[in-house]
Amino acid sequence: MLGLIISLIVIGLIAGAVARLVMPGKQHISIPMTILIGIIGSFVGGFLGFLIFQHDPMDGFFQPAGIIGSIIGAIIVLFIYLKLSGRNRARS
Repeated sequence: MLGLIISLIVIGLIAGAVARLVMPGKQHISIPMTILIGIIGSFVGGFLGFLIFQHDPMDGFFQPAGIIGSIIGAIIVLFIYLKLSGRNRARS
């Protein structure tokens, strides 16, 4: 159980950091928020991957397609978060 939690945090950090690098502009969010966006993005990416490919999630935890899906999901979640919160607007 502890290993799963640590894995979620690490994958969330990686997916959230890559999503922040891909999104244009500077995002004013903390590291814990980056991890949370990555974790939520992992679930979104896994759900979208299942809807599109009808893939069985019991084939293993670490898969390249799963990590790519996590990053794509994190980009989607970060985009929605920035649009709803207005955090990437220029400050004057």
